Amino acid sequence: MLDSRWFKAAGVAVAITLASATAAHAAPAPEPAAESTAAVVTLRYDDSRAGGWEAAIAAGVASWNANVGNVKLVEAAPGARAEIQIVATSGWPQATLGPVRPGGQARVELGSQAVTQGHNKTRIAAHELGHSLGLPDTKPGPCSQLMSGSSAGTSCTNAVPNAAERSRVESAYAGGLASRAPADGRILVDAP
Repeated sequence: MLDSRWFKAAGVAVAITLASATAAHAAPAPEPAAESTAAVVTLRYDDSRAGGWEAAIAAGVASWNANVGNVKLVEAAPGARAEIQIVATSGWPQATLGPVRPGGQARVELGSQAVTQGHNKTRIAAHELGHSLGLPDTKPGPCSQLMSGSSAGTSCTNAVPNAAERSRVESAYAGGLASRAPADGRILVDAP
């Protein structure tokens, strides 16, 4: 008569053998999906004090988001902290020179004096946001350079960064963080 322990041991041995045989013939495990090497930095903006500029800000933000892959500008929820404070003023547009980092602080002033003189609101908004992302003025410059600002003249409506401007911002935010160097912090005024 066989002991019940023998049946248990034999059952375990059979189970191990079957598991090994099944594993040997099973399809190989799928390769892990390649992870993106470019981390995206999200910067929040607050435009609650920029009345009259909402459409221009939305278009300027959309331009940067469509043209730079590793930085995304998003509107901050009411009461949430924002890295970029956008306000409407009566003077000339101006902004803090970045690159602003997550948790940092930059200010953009969208001045109506430039609009009164005929400059395009969307170009102004995109240009001033470019300062927050670390781009200085390139004056004088052609309309094809967003950072040429007012020097391109009142007929210029280009609100899209060119290849060099896009590359510079992407470099500043490479690896998922803003440049290790602190933001410049200078205020750049876009007066002619």
